[in-house]
Amino acid sequence: MTPEDLSYFPGHETLEDIYCVSFVRALSPEEVLRRFGVEEDTMEEVGFDELFERSTETMRDDAAGFIGAAKVGDWTLVVEPGGWQLAVDSGIYTPVSRGTELVSVCRHDYASDAFAYIVDGTPVVWFDPALPNARSGSDPDRLVDKMREVGLDPDHDSDGAEIDHPLERSFALASGITGLAFSSDILDLPFLGAETLED
Repeated sequence: MTPEDLSYFPGHETLEDIYCVSFVRALSPEEVLRRFGVEEDTMEEVGFDELFERSTETMRDDAAGFIGAAKVGDWTLVVEPGGWQLAVDSGIYTPVSRGTELVSVCRHDYASDAFAYIVDGTPVVWFDPALPNARSGSDPDRLVDKMREVGLDPDHDSDGAEIDHPLERSFALASGITGLAFSSDILDLPFLGAETLED
């Protein structure tokens, strides 16, 4: 897959330098938010732009203060503006993925980016998109064919050339797993938003 075939997730410009975009199979947006841990009395329908604005207003020290979820086909899309938890926090991804599967792409300019494929609470494949050779999880080779298809070389030489467009390739990998095509129409979806619980 060439760079010309790739694109960021729609709305990434708004989400800025830290965000997590995830996909949870066969759960409703309401159930995903409850499992994530939100103030249920703050649930309300919001648009994509309002989701970002509300998150900015309620930002926690190290996580999103307001997140949104929307139904897309058989999956629920979850957006954490300013957040990272569904990709790396076992206290969040374990309950959310219980009995189902979760695909997550996280951008974090002040730490490291992450791609996660989690099934029933267990990370099956996890890696930094810039270092697709350094995978972890219960079955780190599960996705190697799909990784090659999108240009995330599972045998990448860390001392060689850098992976170009790693986040775009991560979203292409997520699309290959979920079967979802990421178009600008996603920005028009009604999101169910809610404030996250403080620790």
